[in-house]
Amino acid sequence: MNFIETDIPGVWIIEPNVFNDSRGYFFEAFRKDEFEKHIGKVDFIQDNESRSSAGVLRGLHYQLNPFSQAKLVRVIQGAVLDVAVDIRKGSPTFGKHVAVELTAENKRQLYIPQGFAHGFHVLQDDTVFTYKVDNPYTPTHEGSVRFDDKAFGIDWKILSEASLIMSEKDKNAPLLSAADYNFEY
Repeated sequence: MNFIETDIPGVWIIEPNVFNDSRGYFFEAFRKDEFEKHIGKVDFIQDNESRSSAGVLRGLHYQLNPFSQAKLVRVIQGAVLDVAVDIRKGSPTFGKHVAVELTAENKRQLYIPQGFAHGFHVLQDDTVFTYKVDNPYTPTHEGSVRFDDKAFGIDWKILSEASLIMSEKDKNAPLLSAADYNFEY
């Protein structure tokens, strides 16, 4: 596996070694010893999966402490633009984001530590997105911020506003300046 640290320390792109032959391909999607050697100890406790159509935008979501979540995300089928935004108060990269295209073809993964808002825009129909988390979903501690908050300057690769498919919760999320979050750097 190739571990690539992004411009935001702690956020990593992971590229697997893929072995192809006449039968298809094989790769290790997660290997704890390699992960901990490069990134550090994380105790993933749950795997989640979603299927979405092109144009779906999910996010930007987070969970408040003490249920903040680190995530290891990837696409099994299709493609997304995956985004992580640093919302840790006092961080030198506060409000900055990393955006990475994750596809079934490139098999890249993105590791997002606790203290980040996360979201993705689905670029192909029938996209299957999967991720590991280190804390369970806790509805009483969930939070979100507007995907199009100008403070972030994210290019979501949206073809048209009319093509977006979003939940009411995400459409009505507050700007970061009005959001409730409790992450310290």
